[in-house]
Amino acid sequence: MTTSTLPRSRPPRATTASATAKETADKHRAVQARQDLRDHDKAAQKKAAAAQATSATTTRARTRRAAPGPGHDEPTPPLPRQHLDKPGLEADMQLKPRYQAQHYRGSGKLDGMAVLITGGDSGVGRAVAVLCAREGADVAIAYLDEHEDARKTCELIETEGGRSLALAGDVKDVDFCNQAIGQVVKAFGKLNVLINNAAFQEHAASLDELTEERFDETFRTNIYGYFHMAKAALPHLQRGDSIINTGSVTGLRGSKELLDYSATKGAIRAFTKALAHNLADRGIRVNAVAPGPVWTPLNPADRPAGEVENFGAKTHLGRPAQPEEISPAYVFLAAPCCSSYVTGIVLPITGSAGDGA
Repeated sequence: MTTSTLPRSRPPRATTASATAKETADKHRAVQARQDLRDHDKAAQKKAAAAQATSATTTRARTRRAAPGPGHDEPTPPLPRQHLDKPGLEADMQLKPRYQAQHYRGSGKLDGMAVLITGGDSGVGRAVAVLCAREGADVAIAYLDEHEDARKTCELIETEGGRSLALAGDVKDVDFCNQAIGQVVKAFGKLNVLINNAAFQEHAASLDELTEERFDETFRTNIYGYFHMAKAALPHLQRGDSIINTGSVTGLRGSKELLDYSATKGAIRAFTKALAHNLADRGIRVNAVAPGPVWTPLNPADRPAGEVENFGAKTHLGRPAQPEEISPAYVFLAAPCCSSYVTGIVLPITGSAGDGA
Protein backbone atom coordinates (compact mmCIF):
# COMPACT_ATOMS: atom_id res chain seq x y z
CA MET A 1 0.00 0.00 0.00
CA THR A 2 1.36 3.38 -0.95
CA THR A 3 0.65 6.36 1.29
CA SER A 4 3.15 8.68 -0.36
CA THR A 5 2.06 12.31 -0.58
CA LEU A 6 3.83 12.58 -3.95
CA PRO A 7 1.65 11.86 -7.01
CA ARG A 8 3.52 9.87 -9.63
CA SER A 9 2.75 12.10 -12.61
CA ARG A 10 2.70 15.65 -11.31
CA PRO A 11 4.44 17.84 -8.72
CA PRO A 12 3.06 17.81 -5.17
CA ARG A 13 0.19 20.14 -4.39
CA ALA A 14 1.35 23.48 -3.02
CA THR A 15 1.08 23.75 0.76
CA THR A 16 2.32 26.18 3.35
CA ALA A 17 5.04 23.71 4.35
CA SER A 18 6.21 23.13 0.77
CA ALA A 19 6.16 26.87 0.05
CA THR A 20 8.33 27.48 3.12
CA ALA A 21 10.63 24.67 2.01
CA LYS A 22 11.04 26.28 -1.42
CA GLU A 23 11.90 29.61 0.20
CA THR A 24 14.54 27.86 2.30
CA ALA A 25 15.98 26.06 -0.71
CA ASP A 26 16.19 29.40 -2.56
CA LYS A 27 17.95 30.89 0.46
CA HIS A 28 20.45 28.04 0.53
CA ARG A 29 21.20 28.53 -3.17
CA ALA A 30 21.79 32.23 -2.55
CA VAL A 31 24.26 31.44 0.25
CA GLN A 32 25.95 28.98 -2.09
CA ALA A 33 26.14 31.51 -4.93
CA ARG A 34 27.90 34.08 -2.73
CA GLN A 35 30.42 31.49 -1.56
CA ASP A 36 30.95 30.28 -5.14
CA LEU A 37 31.92 33.82 -6.17
CA ARG A 38 34.51 33.98 -3.37
CA ASP A 39 35.87 30.59 -4.39
CA HIS A 40 36.07 31.65 -8.04
CA ASP A 41 38.04 34.77 -7.18
CA LYS A 42 40.51 32.84 -5.04
CA ALA A 43 40.91 30.13 -7.67
CA ALA A 44 41.69 32.74 -10.33
CA GLN A 45 44.43 34.24 -8.15
CA LYS A 46 46.09 30.84 -7.58
CA LYS A 47 45.41 29.22 -10.95
CA ALA A 48 48.98 28.83 -12.20
CA ALA A 49 50.37 27.25 -9.02
CA ALA A 50 47.30 25.12 -8.42
CA ALA A 51 47.34 23.64 -11.93
CA GLN A 52 50.74 22.04 -11.42
CA ALA A 53 49.91 20.81 -7.91
CA THR A 54 46.54 19.41 -9.00
CA SER A 55 48.12 17.55 -11.89
CA ALA A 56 50.64 15.86 -9.62
CA THR A 57 48.04 15.06 -6.96
CA THR A 58 45.60 13.60 -9.51
CA THR A 59 48.29 11.41 -11.03
CA ARG A 60 49.25 10.05 -7.61
CA ALA A 61 45.59 9.52 -6.68
CA ARG A 62 44.94 7.52 -9.85
CA THR A 63 48.02 5.40 -9.18
CA ARG A 64 47.30 4.72 -5.53
CA ARG A 65 43.53 4.53 -5.26
CA ALA A 66 41.91 3.76 -8.60
CA ALA A 67 41.20 0.11 -7.75
CA PRO A 68 37.95 -0.47 -5.82
CA GLY A 69 37.88 -2.63 -2.72
CA PRO A 70 36.75 -6.25 -2.84
CA GLY A 71 33.06 -6.75 -3.49
CA HIS A 72 32.24 -3.05 -3.87
CA ASP A 73 32.36 -0.29 -6.44
CA GLU A 74 33.43 2.34 -3.93
CA PRO A 75 33.87 5.91 -5.16
CA THR A 76 37.65 6.12 -5.22
CA PRO A 77 39.38 9.42 -5.98
CA PRO A 78 39.59 11.06 -8.43
CA LEU A 79 35.82 11.63 -8.42
CA PRO A 80 33.80 13.57 -11.02
CA ARG A 81 34.53 17.30 -11.06
CA GLN A 82 30.91 18.28 -10.48
CA HIS A 83 29.27 21.11 -8.54
CA LEU A 84 25.56 20.80 -7.74
CA ASP A 85 23.10 23.58 -6.94
CA LYS A 86 21.75 23.32 -3.40
CA PRO A 87 20.14 21.40 -1.87
CA GLY A 88 21.65 18.91 -4.35
CA LEU A 89 19.79 16.21 -6.27
CA GLU A 90 21.11 12.67 -6.21
CA ALA A 91 19.44 12.24 -9.59
CA ASP A 92 21.86 14.84 -11.03
CA MET A 93 25.05 13.23 -9.75
CA GLN A 94 27.35 11.95 -12.48
CA LEU A 95 28.56 9.12 -10.25
CA LYS A 96 25.55 7.72 -8.42
CA PRO A 97 25.93 6.78 -4.74
CA ARG A 98 25.36 3.18 -3.76
CA TYR A 99 22.36 2.69 -1.45
CA GLN A 100 21.00 -0.79 -2.25
CA ALA A 101 23.35 -2.80 0.03
CA GLN A 102 22.83 -5.82 -2.19
CA HIS A 103 24.75 -8.12 0.14
CA TYR A 104 22.59 -7.15 3.14
CA ARG A 105 19.86 -9.69 3.91
CA GLY A 106 16.86 -8.56 5.94
CA SER A 107 15.70 -10.72 8.85
CA GLY A 108 12.66 -8.90 10.23
CA LYS A 109 14.56 -6.82 12.78
CA LEU A 110 12.06 -3.94 12.39
CA ASP A 111 8.90 -5.91 11.62
CA GLY A 112 5.76 -3.90 12.36
CA MET A 113 7.65 -0.71 13.19
CA ALA A 114 7.17 2.80 11.78
CA VAL A 115 10.22 4.95 11.03
CA LEU A 116 10.59 8.64 10.14
CA ILE A 117 13.83 9.82 8.54
CA THR A 118 14.49 13.53 8.02
CA GLY A 119 16.65 14.22 5.00
CA GLY A 120 15.47 10.82 3.80
CA ASP A 121 15.22 11.61 0.10
CA SER A 122 18.87 10.95 -0.78
CA GLY A 123 22.34 10.07 0.47
CA VAL A 124 22.59 8.35 3.85
CA GLY A 125 18.88 8.98 4.49
CA ARG A 126 17.85 7.07 1.36
CA ALA A 127 20.17 4.16 2.15
CA VAL A 128 18.75 3.95 5.68
CA ALA A 129 15.19 4.05 4.33
CA VAL A 130 15.93 1.11 2.03
CA LEU A 131 17.33 -1.06 4.83
CA CYS A 132 14.58 -0.13 7.31
CA ALA A 133 11.99 -1.23 4.76
CA ARG A 134 13.98 -4.40 4.04
CA GLU A 135 13.84 -5.16 7.77
CA GLY A 136 10.04 -4.89 7.77
CA ALA A 137 9.31 -1.26 8.69
CA ASP A 138 7.01 1.30 7.13
CA VAL A 139 9.13 4.35 6.35
CA ALA A 140 8.31 8.05 6.12
CA ILE A 141 10.82 10.55 4.77
CA ALA A 142 10.89 14.28 5.39
CA TYR A 143 12.80 16.44 2.92
CA LEU A 144 13.12 20.03 1.73
CA ASP A 145 12.10 20.29 -1.93
CA GLU A 146 14.01 17.52 -3.76
CA HIS A 147 10.80 16.00 -5.12
CA GLU A 148 12.43 13.79 -7.77
CA ASP A 149 14.74 12.17 -5.25
CA ALA A 150 11.87 11.73 -2.78
CA ARG A 151 9.74 9.93 -5.37
CA LYS A 152 12.59 7.56 -6.12
CA THR A 153 13.16 6.81 -2.43
CA CYS A 154 9.46 6.05 -1.94
CA GLU A 155 9.61 3.63 -4.86
CA LEU A 156 12.60 1.91 -3.26
CA ILE A 157 10.79 1.62 0.10
CA GLU A 158 7.77 0.07 -1.59
CA THR A 159 9.91 -2.32 -3.62
CA GLU A 160 11.28 -3.61 -0.30
CA GLY A 161 7.70 -4.23 0.87
CA GLY A 162 7.13 -1.23 3.13
CA ARG A 163 4.60 1.56 2.98
CA SER A 164 6.06 4.98 2.18
CA LEU A 165 5.18 8.53 3.10
CA ALA A 166 6.95 11.62 1.75
CA LEU A 167 6.67 14.96 3.53
CA ALA A 168 8.10 18.16 2.06
CA GLY A 169 8.97 20.94 4.51
CA ASP A 170 11.63 22.74 6.51
CA VAL A 171 12.75 21.21 9.81
CA LYS A 172 13.51 24.71 11.12
CA ASP A 173 9.74 25.22 11.18
CA VAL A 174 8.29 23.80 14.40
CA ASP A 175 4.80 23.67 12.84
CA PHE A 176 6.08 21.47 10.01
CA CYS A 177 7.77 19.15 12.50
CA ASN A 178 4.55 18.76 14.50
CA GLN A 179 2.51 18.23 11.33
CA ALA A 180 5.00 15.70 9.95
CA ILE A 181 4.89 13.58 13.10
CA GLY A 182 1.10 13.77 13.08
CA GLN A 183 0.91 12.61 9.47
CA VAL A 184 3.24 9.67 10.15
CA VAL A 185 1.12 8.54 13.10
CA LYS A 186 -2.06 8.97 11.07
CA ALA A 187 -0.69 7.00 8.10
CA PHE A 188 1.08 4.19 9.98
CA GLY A 189 -0.79 4.19 13.29
CA LYS A 190 2.37 4.79 15.33
CA LEU A 191 5.95 5.99 15.37
CA ASN A 192 8.74 3.81 16.76
CA VAL A 193 11.96 5.30 15.42
CA LEU A 194 12.86 8.92 14.67
CA ILE A 195 16.04 9.37 12.64
CA ASN A 196 17.20 13.00 12.59
CA ASN A 197 19.38 13.34 9.51
CA ALA A 198 18.54 16.59 7.65
CA ALA A 199 21.44 19.05 7.41
CA PHE A 200 22.68 22.28 5.86
CA GLN A 201 26.38 22.65 5.00
CA GLU A 202 28.32 25.38 3.19
CA HIS A 203 32.05 25.88 3.59
CA ALA A 204 33.75 29.16 4.48
CA ALA A 205 37.50 29.62 4.16
CA SER A 206 37.72 31.93 7.16
CA LEU A 207 35.73 33.24 10.09
CA ASP A 208 35.47 36.54 8.22
CA GLU A 209 33.43 34.85 5.46
CA LEU A 210 30.96 33.29 7.90
CA THR A 211 28.02 35.66 8.36
CA GLU A 212 25.65 35.61 11.29
CA GLU A 213 22.83 34.82 8.86
CA ARG A 214 24.59 31.69 7.62
CA PHE A 215 25.63 30.66 11.14
CA ASP A 216 22.00 30.96 12.23
CA GLU A 217 20.74 28.97 9.23
CA THR A 218 23.14 26.12 9.95
CA PHE A 219 22.25 25.94 13.65
CA ARG A 220 18.52 26.23 13.09
CA THR A 221 18.58 23.43 10.53
CA ASN A 222 21.09 21.06 12.08
CA ILE A 223 20.33 21.30 15.80
CA TYR A 224 17.04 23.18 16.21
CA GLY A 225 15.54 20.81 13.61
CA TYR A 226 16.61 17.82 15.70
CA PHE A 227 15.16 19.44 18.83
CA HIS A 228 11.83 20.25 17.15
CA MET A 229 11.45 16.75 15.70
CA ALA A 230 12.42 14.98 18.93
CA LYS A 231 9.98 17.07 20.95
CA ALA A 232 7.16 16.46 18.46
CA ALA A 233 7.87 12.71 18.36
CA LEU A 234 8.20 12.14 22.10
CA PRO A 235 4.47 11.85 22.97
CA HIS A 236 4.19 8.99 20.45
CA LEU A 237 7.29 7.02 21.44
CA GLN A 238 6.93 4.06 23.80
CA ARG A 239 9.33 2.00 25.89
CA GLY A 240 11.70 0.21 23.51
CA ASP A 241 11.46 2.91 20.82
CA SER A 242 14.39 5.08 19.86
CA ILE A 243 15.78 8.31 18.44
CA ILE A 244 18.88 8.21 16.25
CA ASN A 245 20.75 11.39 15.35
CA THR A 246 23.23 11.90 12.54
CA GLY A 247 26.43 13.48 13.77
CA SER A 248 29.70 13.77 11.87
CA VAL A 249 33.42 13.26 12.21
CA THR A 250 33.58 17.07 12.07
CA GLY A 251 31.81 17.14 15.42
CA LEU A 252 34.52 14.91 16.87
CA ARG A 253 37.63 16.65 15.54
CA GLY A 254 36.47 19.81 13.78
CA SER A 255 36.94 21.08 10.23
CA LYS A 256 38.64 24.40 9.58
CA GLU A 257 36.37 25.39 6.66
CA LEU A 258 33.17 24.06 8.26
CA LEU A 259 33.16 26.11 11.45
CA ASP A 260 29.40 26.38 11.85
CA TYR A 261 28.66 22.86 10.58
CA SER A 262 31.27 21.33 12.91
CA ALA A 263 29.83 23.27 15.84
CA THR A 264 26.34 21.92 15.16
CA LYS A 265 27.64 18.37 14.90
CA GLY A 266 29.43 18.80 18.22
CA ALA A 267 26.14 20.06 19.65
CA ILE A 268 24.37 16.99 18.26
CA ARG A 269 26.87 14.76 20.05
CA ALA A 270 26.12 16.49 23.38
CA PHE A 271 22.38 16.62 22.65
CA THR A 272 22.37 12.87 22.00
CA LYS A 273 24.09 12.01 25.25
CA ALA A 274 22.01 14.44 27.32
CA LEU A 275 18.73 13.28 25.79
CA ALA A 276 19.72 9.66 26.38
CA HIS A 277 20.08 10.47 30.08
CA ASN A 278 16.81 12.37 30.04
CA LEU A 279 14.73 9.61 28.44
CA ALA A 280 16.35 6.55 30.03
CA ASP A 281 13.66 6.25 32.72
CA ARG A 282 11.05 6.07 29.96
CA GLY A 283 12.87 3.26 28.18
CA ILE A 284 13.49 5.32 25.05
CA ARG A 285 16.99 4.93 23.68
CA VAL A 286 18.89 7.83 22.05
CA ASN A 287 22.03 7.27 19.99
CA ALA A 288 23.92 8.81 17.08
CA VAL A 289 26.00 7.82 14.08
CA ALA A 290 28.98 10.01 13.18
CA PRO A 291 29.99 9.38 9.56
CA GLY A 292 33.18 10.55 7.95
CA PRO A 293 33.15 11.63 4.30
CA VAL A 294 30.26 9.96 2.43
CA TRP A 295 29.54 10.16 -1.29
CA THR A 296 26.16 11.99 -1.27
CA PRO A 297 24.76 15.18 -2.87
CA LEU A 298 25.72 17.18 0.25
CA ASN A 299 29.37 17.55 -0.69
CA PRO A 300 29.21 18.27 -4.46
CA ALA A 301 26.61 20.89 -3.45
CA ASP A 302 29.18 22.42 -1.08
CA ARG A 303 32.67 22.21 -2.57
CA PRO A 304 33.90 23.66 -5.89
CA ALA A 305 34.07 21.07 -8.69
CA GLY A 306 37.87 21.04 -8.66
CA GLU A 307 37.94 20.05 -4.99
CA VAL A 308 35.34 17.29 -5.25
CA GLU A 309 37.62 14.94 -7.19
CA ASN A 310 39.77 14.19 -4.13
CA PHE A 311 36.92 14.10 -1.61
CA GLY A 312 37.67 11.52 1.08
CA ALA A 313 41.20 10.81 -0.14
CA LYS A 314 42.76 11.87 3.19
CA THR A 315 41.03 9.12 5.19
CA HIS A 316 43.10 6.09 6.11
CA LEU A 317 41.06 4.05 3.63
CA GLY A 318 41.75 6.64 0.94
CA ARG A 319 38.18 7.21 -0.17
CA PRO A 320 34.73 8.37 0.95
CA ALA A 321 32.16 5.86 2.14
CA GLN A 322 29.18 4.76 0.14
CA PRO A 323 25.82 5.41 1.87
CA GLU A 324 25.23 1.65 1.96
CA GLU A 325 28.32 1.29 4.16
CA ILE A 326 26.79 3.63 6.78
CA SER A 327 23.14 2.53 6.77
CA PRO A 328 23.50 -0.81 8.64
CA ALA A 329 24.62 1.12 11.74
CA TYR A 330 21.21 2.83 11.87
CA VAL A 331 19.42 -0.52 11.65
CA PHE A 332 21.58 -1.82 14.51
CA LEU A 333 20.69 1.17 16.70
CA ALA A 334 16.99 1.07 15.74
CA ALA A 335 16.42 -2.65 16.30
CA PRO A 336 15.71 -3.67 19.91
CA CYS A 337 16.94 -7.18 19.12
CA CYS A 338 20.40 -5.70 18.43
CA SER A 339 20.74 -2.70 20.74
CA SER A 340 18.18 -2.84 23.55
CA TYR A 341 21.01 -2.17 26.04
CA VAL A 342 22.66 0.62 24.02
CA THR A 343 21.92 4.27 24.68
CA GLY A 344 23.90 7.51 24.62
CA ILE A 345 26.57 6.34 22.20
CA VAL A 346 27.95 8.20 19.18
CA LEU A 347 29.16 5.58 16.73
CA PRO A 348 31.96 6.89 14.49
CA ILE A 349 32.18 5.40 10.96
CA THR A 350 34.95 7.52 9.49
CA GLY A 351 37.28 5.40 7.39
CA SER A 352 40.13 6.36 9.72
CA ALA A 353 41.63 4.92 12.87
CA GLY A 354 41.52 6.87 16.09
CA ASP A 355 38.26 8.78 15.59
CA GLY A 356 36.51 8.16 18.89
CA ALA A 357 33.23 9.45 20.30
